[in-house]
Amino acid sequence: MPKTPRRHQDDLASLFSLAFSTLNQELHQRLNELGFGDIRPMHGFLFQGLIPDGATAKTLVDLLGISKQAVSQMLDYLEERGYVIRRPHPSDGRGKLVVLTERGWALLKAKESIYSKIENRWGGIIGPDRLNMMRSDLKQIIQSVGEGELKQKLRPVW
Repeated sequence: MPKTPRRHQDDLASLFSLAFSTLNQELHQRLNELGFGDIRPMHGFLFQGLIPDGATAKTLVDLLGISKQAVSQMLDYLEERGYVIRRPHPSDGRGKLVVLTERGWALLKAKESIYSKIENRWGGIIGPDRLNMMRSDLKQIIQSVGEGELKQKLRPVW
């Protein structure tokens, strides 16, 4: 007799996805309340590539795994809204370096504060020890799969 399939809410992939969606929705709701309502989830992945000293568009293409045109459109969008600026590359006369502006850094500071509050609340639900164990367990799994290293690329897969 075939095994009865688990409900999708019970498998790890669905639980990780639902937890991420919950976290992401709350993050963006709070960012909106703080005046950052023009930021979308995809932008967060791009911002990670700009920390701490900026990046070239090619570096962002490689990081995100999307086309040069898509990165260029995102950068145009973020530059128009004051989050990033393109500057001459210090070692490549033809290249540009994309860096965060004061508004971009303020966004990242707000994001970190929001994540901290969410994690503290989650720790209140399951206990801080269990939350730290979960973080440690996830790192261990990722390191095991990644042959001892946490992957440097944090990219969207949707």
